[in-house]
Amino acid sequence: MTANPTTYPPVVETETWRRELDALRVREKAATRELDAIAAQRRRLPMVALPDYTLESKDGPVRLVDLFDGESQLITYHHMWSPDSEWQCGGCTSYTHQFTRLDFLRRYDARFVVVTQGPIDEALAYREKVGNEMTWYSTANSPFGADVGAPAGGGFAMNVFLRDGDTVYRTWHTDGRGTEQLSHTFALMDVLPWGRQEQWQDVPQGWPQSGTYEKWLDSPEVAALYGRSSS
Repeated sequence: MTANPTTYPPVVETETWRRELDALRVREKAATRELDAIAAQRRRLPMVALPDYTLESKDGPVRLVDLFDGESQLITYHHMWSPDSEWQCGGCTSYTHQFTRLDFLRRYDARFVVVTQGPIDEALAYREKVGNEMTWYSTANSPFGADVGAPAGGGFAMNVFLRDGDTVYRTWHTDGRGTEQLSHTFALMDVLPWGRQEQWQDVPQGWPQSGTYEKWLDSPEVAALYGRSSS
């Protein structure tokens, strides 16, 4: 959808533009250093041991430790699930479709998968329908999802785990806007002159704005673009 702004950024000489950019760069670099410090604090978090959960995979029941597939670290995205719905959460569907090439994580002794409250057969059918490239597991018959902040009927979440042999530890969790930094979509939007074009954002007068989520791809759009039947 093309934006229809009523105003544009002011046009200035290159020297002025460079000066303004350099001033912004000071703040950007400070934010980068703060994110480095936050990551350092995250690496120093304690962890908690988890029981031996059993989930469902495309091949049948699997233990939580099996989700690591031999690696030592695991990231899980907990995809919202609405029973008996043709289309699942558009935000979750759109968010997870961006992760298509995750093999690089193997170099870091890690894996990234989707876990959902949906029954495994339905979850895999939905994955196929929307063209998702991640590996999916179901916690429909396990308390795992509820125990890590993603209960049935609840919202989305992300968790990180570390294993020592067959013992799994939970090391980190986030939800809501905490997931944005683990995405390239929002970062790309935020460097655009008009940004995300959502009404809550601080923008100059006349900038194009619309309702929150209005421009996000919804599940049927993701399916039309990337679903197996669309190729």
